[in-house]
Amino acid sequence: MTGIIEIDHLSKQYGSGTKALSDVSLTINEGEIIALLGPNGAGKTTLISIICGLVVPTGGTVRVGGHDIRTDWRAARRMIGLVPQEIALEPFEKVINSVRFTRGLYGEGPDDAYIEQVLRSLALWDKRDAATKELSGGMKRRVLIAKALAHRPKVLFLDEPTAGVDVALRREMWQVVEQLRRDGVTIILTTHYLEEAEEMADRVGVINHGQLLLVKPTAELMDEFGKKTLTIELDEPLPEIPAALADRDLSLTEGGKALRYDYDTRAERTGIARLLGDLAAHGITVRDVSTRQSNLEEVFMTLVTETQDEVTA
Repeated sequence: MTGIIEIDHLSKQYGSGTKALSDVSLTINEGEIIALLGPNGAGKTTLISIICGLVVPTGGTVRVGGHDIRTDWRAARRMIGLVPQEIALEPFEKVINSVRFTRGLYGEGPDDAYIEQVLRSLALWDKRDAATKELSGGMKRRVLIAKALAHRPKVLFLDEPTAGVDVALRREMWQVVEQLRRDGVTIILTTHYLEEAEEMADRVGVINHGQLLLVKPTAELMDEFGKKTLTIELDEPLPEIPAALADRDLSLTEGGKALRYDYDTRAERTGIARLLGDLAAHGITVRDVSTRQSNLEEVFMTLVTETQDEVTA
């Protein structure tokens, strides 16, 4: 794939001395979906704002489709659509006119057939003549997406796009996102719904304290940092873990009805067979076993905690 966004040693420091971004470098491939994860204040929105031309960096370069965002900003900006976190719409404007107006801001001529296509894809066609103040929060967010798509951008930024949207609307929105990807649109999103990033994103980037900690394919990230938990249900509750098994990294569930054992799937030996043998040797009868893979939220929290420890050390 071709890099449609090239970020090279990007930094941003405000006059107050706050460093929002520090030496961020990243190449985003054409046609991929990449999720940016990080706690509030990590630098995600600052990064998006710089690429979109809303914030001026203090160092580094960004190119969109080969166009430098500072020296060739007009061409770069025409390639980008942005769905911001905040819902800012003219309350008395009709939905369809609001989308038409945004298209005109980019110098694009009228194209009602395309506007209809966008509104239908977002289930907004029936609301096209409604004033935006009459819409629910979820529908208003859909209007923001329609406005961002009005000029046929090649790159779409979604900054917390499903915040405040109910589950049904959220799923429909992600169907739209997947269709956009099939149409060749590159999508960069920030989200707190980590299960969505795990399901939808080709790659995941983790940002904290203005630093890009890593960018990896989602499956690879899970393989590298994810662990599995083995839950061993017991025939009889245990009052405590036997002393002979104290070094096995076991934990006892409330009520003593099950043991939990975390293990690394990448290890040459997981130790499961030996553990089950030791339990039998101590007269502990196993009723059932099950495993659970760590999810992206747990991986994310591990990475952020490790970085915070490094900063405070």
